[in-house]
Amino acid sequence: MKVVTNSPEETIEFAKSIGKKLKGGDIIAFAGGLGAGKTTFTRGLSIGLGIGDTVTSPTFALVNEYRSDSSNITLCHFDMYRITDSLDLETTGFYDYMTENNILAVEWSENISDALPDNTIYIKITRLSENQREIEINGDERFE
Repeated sequence: MKVVTNSPEETIEFAKSIGKKLKGGDIIAFAGGLGAGKTTFTRGLSIGLGIGDTVTSPTFALVNEYRSDSSNITLCHFDMYRITDSLDLETTGFYDYMTENNILAVEWSENISDALPDNTIYIKITRLSENQREIEINGDERFE
């Protein structure tokens, strides 16, 4: 599926629709440069999951967790920008987060591509202009 959004608000609305289709155990692998809108998209996923809009970039924390009050789902938002090898990945606790109660949203996923399972959902965000984004989703028939 490929969609073009024309504002951060449209990106969030589209991501909300995707978030409503997610389930525990899903892993979302983001690709896109600095300022592409990965965190904005994750904010929309969080709203769609019923968690809220408090999502911030996990750049310095490596992972931020957002728990739902109404379900047993936790959105785990990773930033793998500084991860360069498997030892670095191990120190994040990444593998411990792969449970049926968690949904993982991974920014800079290309840095850990070898560690992603076959059922990963890939979301590529391309910045077309100041506000316009092309969003491409692959890897799961729910989003075709």
